Parts: sequence; C-alpha cells; structure tokens
Amino acid sequence: MASARAAGGKLERQWRERRNNKGFVTMVSKRKSWKVDASEESCKTDLPKTKKSRISNKENASAFCGLENEGVFEELLRTSGIVLKAGEGQNEIAVDQITFQKKLCLALEKHPTYPAVVKEFISGLESHIKDRNQFKNCLLPCTPVRTEGSRNLVHSYCESLIKLLLGIKILQPAVITLLLEKIPEFFFDIVGTFGTNFPRLIVNQFKWLDKLLDSQDLVKKLMQMVSVSPVPIQHDIVTSLPEILEDSQQSEVARELSCLLKQGRRLTVPILDALSRLDLDAELVAEVRQSAMTIVPSVKLEDLPVVVKFILQNVKAADAVEVISDLRKSLDLSSCVLPLQIQSSQKKIKSQVQASSSLSQVTTSQNCVKLLFDVIKLAVRFQKDVSEAWIKAIENTTSVSDHKVLDLMVLLLIHSTNTRNRKQTEKVLRSKIRLGCMPEQLMQNAFQNHSMVIKDFFPSILALAQTFLHSAHPAVVSFGSCMYKQAFAAFDSYCQQEVVTALVTHVCSGSETELDISLDVLTDLVVLHTSQLMRYATFVKTILDSTQKLNPCQIRKLFYILSTLAFSQKQEGSYIQDDMHMVIRKWLSSTVPNHKQMGIIGAVSMIGSVALKRNEGDAASQERPEPNSECEGQLSTLLDLVGFCCEQTPEVLALYYDEFASLIEKQKGNLDLHLLEEFGKSLVEDFPTDFVVDLSPTVHGSFLFPVKSLYNLDEDQSQEAIAINLLPLMSQSELGRVTAGASNQSKRAVSPMCLSPCFRLLRLYTAEQNSGSLEEIDALLGCPLYLTDLEVEGKLDSLSKQEREFLCSLLFYALNWFREVVNAFCQQQDAEMKGKVLTRLQNITELQNVLGKCLAATPGYVPPPATFDSEAPEAIPSINATGPGRKRSGRKRKADGSKAGSADRSQADDSSEGNQPDTELSELDKTAADREAGNPLAQLQSYRPYFRELDLEVFTVLHCGLLTKSVLDTEMHTEERGNKDIGFSHLCQRSPKEVAVCVVDLLKPLCKHMENMHNYFQAAVQNQGAEDEPGVNIQEHQLMSSCYQLLLLTFRSLFAWNGFSQHENTDLLRSALRVLADRLKPGETEFLPLEELISESFQYLLNFQQSVPSFYCAYILTQLLIAIAEKPMSGWKKEKMASLAKQFLCQSWVKPSGDREKGSQFNSALHTLLCVYMEHTDNILKAIEEISSVGVSELMNSAKDGCSSTYPTLNRQTFPVFFRVMMAQLESSAKSIPAGKPSDSSEVQLEKLLRWNITVRNFHILINLVKVFDSRPVLNICLKYGRLFVEAFLKLAMPLLDHSFKKHTDDVQSLLKTLQLSTRQLHHMCGHSKIHQDIGLTNHVPLLKKSLEQFVYRVKAMLAFNHCQEAFWVGILKNRDLQLKDQIQCDCSTVVSSEGE
Repeated sequence: MASARAAGGKLERQWRERRNNKGFVTMVSKRKSWKVDASEESCKTDLPKTKKSRISNKENASAFCGLENEGVFEELLRTSGIVLKAGEGQNEIAVDQITFQKKLCLALEKHPTYPAVVKEFISGLESHIKDRNQFKNCLLPCTPVRTEGSRNLVHSYCESLIKLLLGIKILQPAVITLLLEKIPEFFFDIVGTFGTNFPRLIVNQFKWLDKLLDSQDLVKKLMQMVSVSPVPIQHDIVTSLPEILEDSQQSEVARELSCLLKQGRRLTVPILDALSRLDLDAELVAEVRQSAMTIVPSVKLEDLPVVVKFILQNVKAADAVEVISDLRKSLDLSSCVLPLQIQSSQKKIKSQVQASSSLSQVTTSQNCVKLLFDVIKLAVRFQKDVSEAWIKAIENTTSVSDHKVLDLMVLLLIHSTNTRNRKQTEKVLRSKIRLGCMPEQLMQNAFQNHSMVIKDFFPSILALAQTFLHSAHPAVVSFGSCMYKQAFAAFDSYCQQEVVTALVTHVCSGSETELDISLDVLTDLVVLHTSQLMRYATFVKTILDSTQKLNPCQIRKLFYILSTLAFSQKQEGSYIQDDMHMVIRKWLSSTVPNHKQMGIIGAVSMIGSVALKRNEGDAASQERPEPNSECEGQLSTLLDLVGFCCEQTPEVLALYYDEFASLIEKQKGNLDLHLLEEFGKSLVEDFPTDFVVDLSPTVHGSFLFPVKSLYNLDEDQSQEAIAINLLPLMSQSELGRVTAGASNQSKRAVSPMCLSPCFRLLRLYTAEQNSGSLEEIDALLGCPLYLTDLEVEGKLDSLSKQEREFLCSLLFYALNWFREVVNAFCQQQDAEMKGKVLTRLQNITELQNVLGKCLAATPGYVPPPATFDSEAPEAIPSINATGPGRKRSGRKRKADGSKAGSADRSQADDSSEGNQPDTELSELDKTAADREAGNPLAQLQSYRPYFRELDLEVFTVLHCGLLTKSVLDTEMHTEERGNKDIGFSHLCQRSPKEVAVCVVDLLKPLCKHMENMHNYFQAAVQNQGAEDEPGVNIQEHQLMSSCYQLLLLTFRSLFAWNGFSQHENTDLLRSALRVLADRLKPGETEFLPLEELISESFQYLLNFQQSVPSFYCAYILTQLLIAIAEKPMSGWKKEKMASLAKQFLCQSWVKPSGDREKGSQFNSALHTLLCVYMEHTDNILKAIEEISSVGVSELMNSAKDGCSSTYPTLNRQTFPVFFRVMMAQLESSAKSIPAGKPSDSSEVQLEKLLRWNITVRNFHILINLVKVFDSRPVLNICLKYGRLFVEAFLKLAMPLLDHSFKKHTDDVQSLLKTLQLSTRQLHHMCGHSKIHQDIGLTNHVPLLKKSLEQFVYRVKAMLAFNHCQEAFWVGILKNRDLQLKDQIQCDCSTVVSSEGE
C-alpha cells in the first residue's frame, strides 16, 4: 500500500508539473498577444472580465482546501514565513521581512529544480492573483503574527507580498513583467467598483525599491504604458515616477514629461508634481518652467495652483523679476469669477438644481483662488527673491489698464506675510494710488469677488487703511476710507467691530483730515448697512465724549449718524436717544456759544430722523418705529428749549433757521408733512411780521441815513405793494445793542442778521408743503428794499466811521438778501420770473461795485456774519486769501464765473476723493490777487465768508444764454479760494456725484461760453495792434483771460474727478463726453462707443490750443486733455499731446503790458508741461539732446535777459526748471533700459549698448552745462540726479558690459570714457560744495562719493571678469573748481586703456 501511494503521488506531481508548465506557456503566449494588440484591447468592453471574475470566484471556493493541495508557490511562502489568506483577511508574516526574503531566496536557489522552480513559483503567483481579493491582499501590507516567540522579531509595519518578492533579485524581472501585464485588466474599471484602485496599488509596488536590476527597462515600459492608458492610470504612473527613477534617469524622463505637458492639458498636474520632485539642471528647469508658463492662461482653474506652485518653486534670483512679470501677465482672476450679470440671472433661475449647481461652481472657483493664493503665500514667505520680484514687477507696470485685482491682492498678501517687505509694499501701493493705477473700483472688485482670500489679510488691510488716512494726498486718503467700507461690507462681525473701533479712534484722534474722512465713512456705513452698524452703536456713541474737538460740520455728521441709529430700530436705539437728549440739553443750557451751536445742530438732526416718511416698499424705513406721543413730546420739549435759548441771540437763531432749512433741503420729498408743519410752522410765521412792511412813500423815524425804496421790480403793481424793512430794522438793531445793558428784555430780538436765514427756511418750507411751488411768496422776488441813496461817489470821505460801517453793513445785508432771493427763484420756469432773477443778478453786481468803494474807504471794518455754523474769523479780511472758494459777482458772467468757482470748489471737495493737488489751485489765487491789486473790487474776494452761499441750482441761469461784453466788463471778479470750508456748508452736504451731475447738466452753456472766449482771442491775435491801446483794452484782455482760465479749470476739475473711474458713473461720463463730442458732430453722438466719444471730445478741446491767452491757461488745457484721454494714452492722442506741449514750450508768452510771463506759478506750470512733453514724445533721449544742445546753446549766446529762439520759455530764470526735468527724465529713461543678461544675443547687446551710449552722451552734455550755469539750484540738481544716474548705470549697464566687452570692445571703451568725464565733473562739484561749506549741497556728497567709488571698483571687476586686468590703472585725480582750475592732488581715478583686450 505504501509503495502504491508513493507511485500515485509521483504521478500526481508529474501531472501537476505538466499542467503548470502548460499553463505558464499559455499565459506567456497571452502576454505576447497582448503586447501586440494592446491598443485594440483598450477599445473592447469589459464583459469577458466579468466572466473571468465569476470563474475566479468559483476557483476561490475550492482553493486552499488543505495543505496537501498546495503548490510550490504556497509551500515556499509558508516555509519562508508568510501565510496566504483568502477573502478579506490580509496575508500574515511570522518573521522579519529581511529574514523572509533571505529564506525564500535560499529555498529557491537550493531547490532541486532550480532555476525551473522560479518559473513554477511565478506561475503559482499568477494563478493565485487571478482572484481579485487575493490579488488585493498581495498588494496590501502583510499583517505581522503576534506570537510569544516572534513578538520582538516582526516589525509593526510590513510591506506587501508583491513588494517583498520584488526585493528578491531572482524574482524581480518576472514579477515586474507580471504586474505590468496585469494593469490592462483594469483599464475600464471604475474606481471603487471593487473598493480598490488596482492600477495605483500596482504602481506603488515599484516605489522606493532598494535595487532595480533594469531600471531603464522598467521606466521605458511605464512610459509606454502612459501612452496607452486611460487618464486616471496615467496620472498614477506619472506621479509615482520620482519615487521609481534612479538619479541618472531624471533628466531624460523630465524631457519626456515636458513634451507630454505641451501635447495636452490632461496631465498638467501630475507632470508638474513629478517634475517638482526631480533634481534637474538649471537649463532644463528653465525650459520646463517656460512650458508651464505657456499653459497658465488656458489651464483649468483647479489645476492653476499646481502650475503656479511649480513656476514659483523653480524661480532663481537672476531671472525672478522676468519670470514673475510674465506670470502676473498670464494670471487673470477675472476668469475665476462669474460676471455679475450672470450671477444675477442665476438668482432668478427657477430650477433649484441649476441654481445649486451654479452656486457650487462659484464656491469651487473661490476655493481654487484660495489655493492659488496659499501657493503664492508660501513662495513669498520662504523665497525672498519671489517676494521682492513680485513687488518689482508691479512697480515696473506703468500702464493704468495693465493693473489687475491680482496686483492689489498680492501686495496685501506680501504686506501681511513678510514684515521685512512691508514698507516697500506700502510705498509701491501709495505710488500706484497717487498715479491712478489702483482705482477704488479695483479694490471693490477684490473685496466683492474674492472676500474669502482677502479676509486672511484683514490685519494688513486695517493697518494700511489707518496709515492711508494720515496721508497728505487726497487719493490715498480716499483709498483708505474705501478700504474701511469694503472691509465692513465683506467680512464677519469680528472684522466689522475692528473697523468701527478704528474709525472711532480716528475721530477721537484730533486730526482734522482723519476726523472728516472717518465721519464720512461712518455716514456711508449707517446709510448702507444700518442694521449691521447698529450692533456697534455703543462704540459710535463714545464719540460724544470727544465732541470738544469737533467743528459744527462734523457735529452735524455725528448726530446724523447717531440719529439714524437711534431711530432706525424699535427697541435697540432707545438708549442712544436718551444719551442724545441728555447731551443736547446740556449743550443748549450752556453759556458757551460753541456748545449752543452744537446743541441746535443735534436737535435738528433728531427732528430730521423722526420726521422721515415711512415708505411701504422700503424695508429700512419699515424698521423705523412709528413716532409716538412720548417721542413727539420729548422733541417738542427739546424744540421749546431751543427756541428759548435762541430768541435773545440773533446769531444762534439764524443758525437754527439755517439748520432747519438745510434739513428740509437734504430730505426733500422724504419728510412727513404733518410732523414738518408741527415742528417748523412756528419758525416761519414770524417772517412777514419781522421783516416785511407795506410799501409807503415815506418812512417815519430817526435814522443815520434817509430811507429810500430801491430795486423795486413790481412798480406797476402799486396796490398792496410790500418792501423789506432793512434800514429801519438795522437802526433798531443798533439801538437795541446800545440799550441792551440797561434793560433785560424778555421779548424776542429781531435782527437783520436773521433776514436771509429766515427767508431761506421760509422758501424751502413753502416749497416742501406745496410740491415745489413758491407762488405764495413770489412777491418777495420783485419787492424793493428800504435802503438809502447809494450814490456814494465823493461822499464817503465826509461820513463818520460809524456811518461808513453802517453803510457797509447795510450793503452786506442787501447783497445777502438778493443772493437768497436768487437761490429761491432760479429754478422757476415762468419767463417773467426768469427775467427778474437775471435782474437780481445785475443788482448784485451793482451793489458789489458800491460795496467795493465803501470797503476801500473803511479800513478795519468787520462785516456782520452770514454763515453761522463756523467760528467768526478772528482777523480782518485780507486781500491775499487762499484756498478753495467761490466768486462773488453777478448777472450772466457772474453766474458763469460762479459756476467755475463752485464746480471747482466742489471738485476740490471731491479732491477729498482724490483730485488735483491744491498747490496748483493756490498758485492761481496768488496771481489772481496780483492781477487785481489796486482794483477796489478785488478785495471782495477776501470777504467771502461774509456772503451767503449760492446754491448749485443758481447756475441753471447759464442756460439762458446771451453773454455780452458789457456784462463782462463789470461782473468778472475772478474766483477766490477761502480758508477751509467756511461759507460752503450747503455744498459740503452734497455728495461728489450730485455736484458732478449738476456740472454735467451745465456743460452745454459752458461750451458756448468757452467758444465765445476762443473767438475773442482768435480775433485779438489777428489784430495784434489792439493790445497796444492803453487802459480799457488791457483790462478787457485780463478780464477775458480770467474768464477763459476759470472755464478751463471747471472743465478740468470735472473730468479729473476720480469718480468717473467707477463703474456706476460710466453713464454720467458718457453724458459729459457726448456734450463735447456733439459740438463737433451734432446729432451723431448718441450711439457712439465710449472710445469714440473720448476721441471726439479730445479733438474738440484740442481746437482751443490756438487761442489760449496765457501760459497758465495752456497748462490747464494740457491737464484737461490728459484727464479726458483714456489711460494709457496711445496712438494719435499721444503724438498730439507731445506736439501740443512742445508748441506751448516753443511759444513766447507775453502779457498785454508787454512783459514776459514769469513767477513761481509760471515755473510750476512750465515744469509740468515739460514733463508732459518728455513723457509723451516718441524719443525722450532725442528730445533731451535737442533742448540741451540747441535750446541751451541759443540761450548762452543771447543777451543777459534774453531767451532761446527755438524755446522762448527757456531763459536764465527758467533754466533750473528745464535742467531738473531733463536730469530726472534722463535718469528715468536710463532705468527703463533692460539689464544685460548672459543669454542676450549679440544684436540685443549692441542695441542696448547704443541706447546707453546715447544716454551717457546726454548725461555728459547736461553735466557740462554746470560750467556755465553754476547756480546753487543747478548744482543741487546735478548732485542729486548725478548719483541716481550712476547707481542706475552700475545696476543695469555694468552687467551688460560684463558680457559684451569681448564682442564690442570699442563700444564699451567709448561708453566708459564718456561716463568717466562726467564722473570727474561730479567729483569737482563735491569739492566745490565742501569748499563753500554749503550744507544743502554737502548733504548729497557722501552718497555720491560712495557711488563714484563703486563705479571705479565695478569697472575693475568687469575687466577682471574678461581677463583684462592690465587695461585698468589708477591715476592721481586733482581737485578742481567748476571751471577746472585750482589743481590740488586728492583722489584717484579709473582709466581704461584702449589697448587692453
């Protein structure tokens, strides 16, 4: 029996071997056929696989029935220490991994059938892994067997069976082949079908192998697999390559991957991920990086962070700026955000599925942007070169249109991430804001579209906003305030609280600018985000503790904010109301005038909030509580207290009238008429009783002057005629002041001081109650005033001081009455009313003529106040008033000039939102005062605070047309600019956009007037002899020139308003441009695109160039054209601007008196025009050379007071201006030349050398001019810009010379020798400064000396780099004066020998 069993066992083994061999051969043949038809199989269905898996499962059921059925594979594994498991259980290992590998290797090598046993073993492995569960077990880590004997022998983590087999040399090739042949079986599997990604597990087996016998073959097969595999498998293979490759293979594979990257976008992420983990040489890195750069604009959004990460990780210091510049050009965040129109339409989608899908797209987009900035943040934090290069790339971007949201966000990121770059970042951001490259619209887009990213930078946003509010530049201040508003709107409650706290801190800081801007921001927030701001009302309320630092205008803003909060919610605002009542009562009861002012302003603000209408469709108004009897009772008590405090003090009562009137005007149409009547009726009822009387031929009483009825426009209506009882009331008021100390009157005081304020309240109250109609009070437009005979010529000297002052006060009251009458009735459409309004303007002019004469004869006189919401001026008005203001004149041209004044003032107001520098405007004022010195009317400009403010609506009379010379002769008094905002309280309460809308409505008549000016001066040019006539003609020329100047200022102030850059104001800009374009093409401009409207408007204004009467007008016209042109200016407009600026520079500017124009204002305008010419000319170096060679040569050959014939504006007085601009522009031009690179071709090097040769030659010409023009300003300019030029040469030109010296030796030598002549002259200037001990000059010497020394050593280093040290030698340089005299041995100099190679 035993022998029979043995024989049977032997036969069984032989059969099993034959079967296994047959199976092995079959599998091999299958593998061979797959290799041939791999591409065909990739298109087949996976139906056979399903059947195969079913068969495998059947086999699995009968597998491992007992040890007697195990083959060589199972037997050798078991004896070596691994137990195979079926089903979900992992394979177990009982020995250490190294021990297992040694045992198995030894067992195979000692096996009797070796090496055939290896094939049998692999065949057994192949059979075993046919079952997917068993295959998965072999690919997953083995589980260590925890027995008493092996606890300390087996590591807690063990590799998979397949990986252990790959570590055995004799098995590795066959196992690799088997695994690679298994991958195609899973081509069409959906990941997760069997819970396992088999291709990824297979590829992972090749990672981190201790030894690969044939790594070249493995990598080759893997790359072939990539070419035929589906994308997910390609992804797994590519990302695994860095862990599979040997060092020697990395470059070759990197080139293959780079080619794959260019072929398609599907493998972008895995390829770049793999490349970033390979050790590549610099040339290959640059090549791959360039490939990555080309796909940035078109790569998928979710892949973008990986691409950017790869580019930033492979940036080197040498080319960092260039790489980052290309990257920022390619990155466009606008593609990451759905347009607002699409988003708004998505909100209306009825399908919830589509809506949720679009929402998820937006969320995904925001997440991708967040990841992108995380990548940039890491690079900025840990790569110094990236941070500095990004700042430099943004700084080098000059075109306004090239700036993106990305730039602002990156600057914020750098500021928040790198402390060492914060100052530099802030400097760049400030510069960009000042230049208009970072408009507020850009910031709004950043906050609205990328709030998730921006929020991470909140500490930096807060710090920058706080810093910007301290700035002196209005654009920077406006940007800072916008940062606060956007941060509050976009961020969470913590950030909102921080914003409010910062704003309150600004208000309490005491700084005037910070205070105004912060209150404006809080006002905007309380209007737009009332409910959110209500949460932080406690913080806002603390400002009440610092009101002693606030002026009345600021108090008005504060109480508007508090009142809105107090009455916007039903319960939450009650505690604010209580505090406000308490503070206002305290102020009203105070004896300090300023406190009474603040109390009145606060009380009226509370009335305004309570009296607002409740609109049914307005959610915000619905939140406001209904006024109840208790609240109304409190306000009535408060108003009674106000009335009691005011009745004995005319100034305080007048303020009460003005404040109530301003409230009605501001809330026009929004007030509850019932409450308005309850609160306001009692205030206007006294006007007829106090100020109006029946007109009678004689007025009884004793007065300083005889009473006479004047300026009656209703003489034909003798019945029931009325008059303003002005002179008698003044006399009573004067008498009342004298007797006030004798008797304490309880009766309310009636003063002419309240006449104009009370009438303003009356007409606004009447218009509000009667839907705009003033029919009830229209008799006041034409009624006369009780004045006196105003024929004062020759009589003033005979009057006493008291009489002259009385007469002046009477005229001030009359003028202010007429001003308020014009304000009231200027918008009436009735033809008769319009005529009366124009007549009243003429009356204003006549009265101003008389007043000017009276003031000239009354020195030291202080007029009665006309504005009551500011402190009275302490000093007597002077002629040389400066600052923004409004003109005082009347009738048609008065209105025009006033318009200019108002528009300009309003735009200067908008200048708080970033307009022109105030210095330009103040220069105008100085010359205006100079021009009108000696004219008694001119002093009216300095009395502006004592006139009532003209409303913007007054300027609608410009539409009446008819501008006559006779009107101009008497009415033009030029625009004057006063201190701060005194006299402009009504204008200050309007938003910049409201003012802009008013000015745009007036553009058509303003264009007509400017065309009339153009025609006048065109005719004057054709009749040059007319200007030689004395007196009237010169005065007329000055008058018309002033009108022209004011009109140009108005246009420039409008179009330079930075609000036009905001998207919501585009339609307003189109309307303004359409008016100008319509002057050239009537009726053809309605449908023109914005670009064509700009071009037509530009051409229209360009037509005025031939008629500008003064250099300052030429300067304003140039600024206007720059403001109106698109940014950046290009094409024919740029050529026209350069031509226009040169034309003005080449024109002789002579006053009508025959004197040449000069002075600080002329020099300032000249500086700006020169800069405009240099910036817009095609060849700046040629322009500099022409001026320095031609213009200056002509000047040197002219007489002492002569000028250049080519450039008449160039004379000895203006030479420093020309010199400064040329030196600054030359240095800027030098900085724009790209630095030399080793990779530059010979042609590129030669082109750069040519530019540097021309630049250095110009520099040499300018430096040599100091020998002739050796004034201190010229020397100062030379020392300053000479150092900057040398530094630019060292930084940008010397790298070029390093690499071009051998190819272009002669050019390099010529360049250095020319520059050396200039550096020697700079050295002599340093000696000159020391000898004369001029501190202003010697301050420049140390830094300049350092730069000159660096130049010497840098040239030596360049020669050493090119192995030409013998071409360098040092000689003794002698100190000389500016004329090269006085030889004293001192320092050393560099000489480059022409023989050196």
